[in-house]
This record gives sequence, C-alpha cells and structure tokens, in this order.
Amino acid sequence: MSGDLPLSPEDVAEIVAILDGSAYERLEIRTTRFTLRVARAEGGSGGWTQEWDWSVPQAEAADAAVVAPRVEVGEGLVAVRPPLPGTFYRSPQPGAPPFVEIGDTVGPDSVVAIIETMKLMNPVHAGASGTIAAILVDNAAPVEAEAVLMTIKP
Repeated sequence: MSGDLPLSPEDVAEIVAILDGSAYERLEIRTTRFTLRVARAEGGSGGWTQEWDWSVPQAEAADAAVVAPRVEVGEGLVAVRPPLPGTFYRSPQPGAPPFVEIGDTVGPDSVVAIIETMKLMNPVHAGASGTIAAILVDNAAPVEAEAVLMTIKP
C-alpha cells in the first residue's frame, strides 16, 4: 500500500515533528487525490493520530483548503477579519509591495489586504485606527471568514 501513498511515512513523520513544536492541535491537508488529517491524541498522551481519506470528490476537493488557524486576539488589540472566505493576499498584485507591514499606521478605511473569492478581489479594510501589531496569515493562504488576518493596536 505504501506505493499508493502520496506521502511517505517519513513525510508524515516530518509533519508530526513540525506540529510537535507548535501549539496546533490538528492539521488537515486536502488534495484532489486524498485527505490527510493529523491530530493530537485525546487525553494529552503526547501522541498523534492520522487518518487518510481516498474518496474526496473532485468538486469538494477544489473548494477545500488548509485554512489559517483561529487565534485569540490579545487584550487591547483589534482583530482584522476578512469580509468572506477566500485567499488572503498582502499586496495588490504579485511582485508589488504589501499594503501594510507591522508597525504601519492605518485608519478605519485603510486597505490592508485583499481576499480573492471566486476570482473576485475584495478589499480588506483595517476597521480601526492604530498601528499594525501582527500579521498572522501567510500571503496566498486560504482563510475562513472568522480568521484573524492581523491585529491593530489602537
């Protein structure tokens, strides 16, 4: 069966090693060929479980993505969230400078990123005045509508 696996046991072990050094509880990777779910074992034993699914329908696989983790916003910070789910972009086009960097001052109407959803580019506005405290999502990462993209210190 290992000849059929898209990832070798060493690849999965490397993923688990990365997760061991993080605060993440689980990771789900979906492609058109498979879904791999890796999660911390229940009961805090320090172990990991993995689950493979080979029956991912093409339409579902195209819509599914590994999404940015949900994070808690620190006290005194304002969360910047996307207007809808999609792909997060820090700049208006490839090769262009990012809309904002950590430490930049923004106003409520400042465009700080864009979200691509169904080939439409939607601006993400800061929503508050202040200084960009953190950018929590990698460029070109898929995100859910509840994700925190960045935080602002008012």
